[in-house]
Amino acid sequence: MEETIKEPTADVRSHVREHYGKIAADFQAGAQATCCDPADATTDCCEPEATVSIDQIVTLYDATDAVELPDEVTGLSLGCGDPVTLASLRPGQTVLDLGSGGGIDCFLAGKRVGDTGRVIGVDMTSQMIEKARANKAKVGAENVEFRLGEIEHLPAADQTVDVIISNCVINLSPDKEQVFREAFRVLKPGGKLAVSDIVTDGPLPKEVKESFAAWVGCVAGALDISDYVAGLKQAGFIDIEVIPVYFDEATIIEAAEQTGFSDVVKTADQSLFKSVFSAKITAIRPNS
Repeated sequence: MEETIKEPTADVRSHVREHYGKIAADFQAGAQATCCDPADATTDCCEPEATVSIDQIVTLYDATDAVELPDEVTGLSLGCGDPVTLASLRPGQTVLDLGSGGGIDCFLAGKRVGDTGRVIGVDMTSQMIEKARANKAKVGAENVEFRLGEIEHLPAADQTVDVIISNCVINLSPDKEQVFREAFRVLKPGGKLAVSDIVTDGPLPKEVKESFAAWVGCVAGALDISDYVAGLKQAGFIDIEVIPVYFDEATIIEAAEQTGFSDVVKTADQSLFKSVFSAKITAIRPNS
């Protein structure tokens, strides 16, 4: 009988809030934030190669206007995909970003929806909200606002949003089913969910699932893709589509070294290299 792997027993949400709050508080323009904590001596998480350049940001985003954003914005990009392009936004739409961080996806979305549209970024970390609001002033994004709140309890009214986006954040929530229910609640009938997220396909090693370091690095909290789709369906979503984006082997090995799991990867079979991936996920709230 396969051993049941339990999620960490400590308060995941508080740990994630503290961790990403520290990232925001310590961030300086001209540098690049990472999921890692330089003060954490228990992992090799923060080697210099863990940083991400503006060239890599542009590669991640199909939107070339990412180049025009200042270092204060691109340096706090901690995502795993491009939900803005995935969402196929149109002028005049209202967009809500789950876990908006420093605001990069909100500012890119704001350009897509234009002056008649509106973008709401929600983040549970007060330090990130402070950075994002400062970035808004710097960018001059009048159609973007940031609200402090948890993605499990969104500070938004029922059926007021056309599109929900999110970039490598839902996997960090300890209650993903509640996130899906909240997303469904605030979307208008016919509204769209478009997220990039880390998911799994098959079981992960026990050491990874039980590690907070891996959790805040987007791995241990990831749902199996079948459970992810089932959760969306249970919340009421239809027309669910998933496009996997697999990491190359070198990237996985490097990530394992940065989070202290190089031994796990070295002893695993090849299936592990496709057991964690970034997924482009879209879903629709029915019209009725």
